Amino acid sequence: MLLNFKLMGNVKLSVLAETLKGSEIVRLGATIKEKIKQGEKIYNYTIGDFDSSIFPIPADLEAEIINAYKAGFTTYPAAEGNLDLREAVAAFMLLRGGLTYATNEILIAAGGRPLIYALYRAVVDKGDKVIYPAPSWNNNHYVHFTEGEHVMLEAKKENNFMLTADQIAPHLKGATLLSLCSPLNPTGTTFGKEELSAICKLVIEENKSRVDGVKKLYLMYDQIYWTLTFGDTVHYNPVTLNPAMKDYTIFIDGISKTFAATGVRVGWAMGPAEVLAKMRSINSHLGAWSPMAEQKAVARFLGKTEAIDKYFIHFKAEINERLNRIFNGFQQMKKEGFAVDAIAPQAAIYLTIQIDYAGKTTAGGKLLASQADVTSYILDEAKLAVVPFYAFGANASSSWYRLSVGTCKKEEIDEMLGALKNALKKLN
Repeated sequence: MLLNFKLMGNVKLSVLAETLKGSEIVRLGATIKEKIKQGEKIYNYTIGDFDSSIFPIPADLEAEIINAYKAGFTTYPAAEGNLDLREAVAAFMLLRGGLTYATNEILIAAGGRPLIYALYRAVVDKGDKVIYPAPSWNNNHYVHFTEGEHVMLEAKKENNFMLTADQIAPHLKGATLLSLCSPLNPTGTTFGKEELSAICKLVIEENKSRVDGVKKLYLMYDQIYWTLTFGDTVHYNPVTLNPAMKDYTIFIDGISKTFAATGVRVGWAMGPAEVLAKMRSINSHLGAWSPMAEQKAVARFLGKTEAIDKYFIHFKAEINERLNRIFNGFQQMKKEGFAVDAIAPQAAIYLTIQIDYAGKTTAGGKLLASQADVTSYILDEAKLAVVPFYAFGANASSSWYRLSVGTCKKEEIDEMLGALKNALKKLN
């Protein structure tokens, strides 16, 4: 859907404004809000966020934020992020992620979004090839912002919706940016060691083939959910697997999902100092700094190892329980003959589910001609709101969805599954 910003008749805005695609998630969210306003109970599993009454930020972090404001930390921070926070991030990432970065290789911003935008602006020119997966979060919009060439590769269910080296390889020649995310939003799935190693090898070989003066191929590795892995899932990153990747990798990370702190707005990028310096300049013109008080608070909090360990134990267990209960519910429905499926939880706050009912008719005789019709039906009839993969760039006919448990109440899970089952029973 195109947002057509025509004001007062024939007033025209920029080409970017006139061609920017609106968010399917925002559109769906508006529909949900209207239904709730009308008094309907909706199982709203669309939001990649947390209900703070269910998943509050760590108490120690909250106390540090309050103390920082009381101490008067309300002025501009350093453009690259305060030194104490960059030092704390370096120590945190070394301890928990095995990554070694100097303070001039770390950039702080108001969450991950401005860092992703700054990276795109720093390396992508008009017409440059950008490779990214579908489904994935917002890469299509960032490529549009920079007028890059979209090389969108649709991932497959048999690979848990993660791209493979074989899919990427034919497109690397001449590309400027490879944008990957693991754990992936929207799927909650991750790269395995062998596949990510193979992708790293491709990036290194491609860069070796480029002569001096030609742009490098950079890898954006968004790992904002990396601490939220479950069961036997292991998070792998390019630089640990292949140290030569440090010259080409820019990590996007932060506290937003790690500590259920999406509104606190502290994110960091790690990568080559010369790239981060340009990203810093872009961020400075945007004013996309993380607030001073929050930076001071996070700098102190990241060193509280015992408090963080204790928080993770409870936080991850609560997320995992929700994901597994819903996964098991979908598997039971599948056994009963319903055209549904789900991928076993691996990481993040997302469950990948399938509701494959396009072409069926409702009890009232209405044909669900498209997957969009199915999405509307389960919202209207089952009161279940989930985000279709086509909102993340997948084919419009995809029957797969992102289900987020960040606002999920455990006592409503069985109720929700029952409502979905009853709604699907009515289809012919």
